[in-house]
Amino acid sequence: MNNQATSKIDPTPTDWSGDVMQRRIKQRYAAERRFKALGLGAILLSASFLLFLLVVMVGNGFRGFTQTELPVEIDFPALTNGAQPAQFEGPDAESRIRSLGVQDIVNGSIEIQYGNDGTDLFSAGAWTSVQSAILKNPSVLIEKTTFYLPVESELDVAYKGSGNPEVEKKITELGDQLSTGFNGNFMGNSDATDPMQVGIWGALKGSLITMFITLALAFPIGVAAALYLEEYAPKNRYTDLIEVSINNLAAVPSIIFGLLGLAVFLNIFGLPRSAALVGGLTLALMTMPVIVISGRNAVKSVPPSIREAALGIGASPIQVVFHHVLPLALPGILTGTIIGMARALGETAPLLMIGMRAFIAKPPDGITDPSTVLPVQIFLWSDEVNRGFVEKTSAAIIVLLVFLLTMNAVAIYLRNRFETRW
Repeated sequence: MNNQATSKIDPTPTDWSGDVMQRRIKQRYAAERRFKALGLGAILLSASFLLFLLVVMVGNGFRGFTQTELPVEIDFPALTNGAQPAQFEGPDAESRIRSLGVQDIVNGSIEIQYGNDGTDLFSAGAWTSVQSAILKNPSVLIEKTTFYLPVESELDVAYKGSGNPEVEKKITELGDQLSTGFNGNFMGNSDATDPMQVGIWGALKGSLITMFITLALAFPIGVAAALYLEEYAPKNRYTDLIEVSINNLAAVPSIIFGLLGLAVFLNIFGLPRSAALVGGLTLALMTMPVIVISGRNAVKSVPPSIREAALGIGASPIQVVFHHVLPLALPGILTGTIIGMARALGETAPLLMIGMRAFIAKPPDGITDPSTVLPVQIFLWSDEVNRGFVEKTSAAIIVLLVFLLTMNAVAIYLRNRFETRW
């Protein structure tokens, strides 16, 4: 009886060499291979889209960093009545050079070399390059000097390979005189109506100031809120309501924060419109929930044994938090900060709501000066009719990507440094 009962209870050993088990094993291996193939296909598809984006952006944007130029020889001794370099040195040099009439000198030289309609070949602001050259080196005023000045936008676009037949005829007539050089204006100027004179520096500086204000406000407040909610706040219905509200704020569309910034910072507090200060405050409100959520998860992941050991050797609760818990949680907090700041850097809608879409021809000098940011500048240029702005838009996107990668690289370095330390 005992032997019969035992035989009924004991399971039958698996026959791994049987046909049924061999079919099951083959099916499992086949399913695993299909899953690996799907995963690899997804990665390759994502990489191909990213590569296509980069090729298109770099291909179009690279031309935005160059400009088509024509040589213009200027006889300064004859056209300036013997002006001497010493007259244009010192603190008032810029105003004295303006009084020299550089624009008339350049236009006169162009008409001598290219005819009465020669000025139509050049950008309207081409003469400013000569003025800048005189300001840097006044000694050019005592000799004949050849400057390579930017041509007008349609001629520039045609020379780079996408023009109309009428402009291409001008290219044939000019022949070897046309050349391509680095567009220094693009990295040093601000917005302009002429695509040959526009620059990205004003928007880039505005983005730097705005991101600094955003980080300076969102990071300490978000980390403090995460520490309080996780380490000190009592567990009751009020803290549950706060947690739900923070989670909901992280999913709110960004344009809502723009409306909030418009209503609070502009209408109630009367802060200056289009200022980097208002943009930073608005983006800080949008970024803070992400930092709080990631900060709470990072603090929660610190083992309880760390807290117990610190308390056991006599540390106070605040010492436990700031000397042990926070340093261990900081890599996770920085990860959330990277995500939040990357989102803030690429935002356009909330900044449009607070008026940061104005035409800014001068880089901001402070946090209350009118300014714009890179995404808004890209948006404004993409809406322009002139074809010269197309390549400038792509070039601005490249600058934005480099800015984003640099910011993320710094944050990742800090995160890895704290991980190595602890």
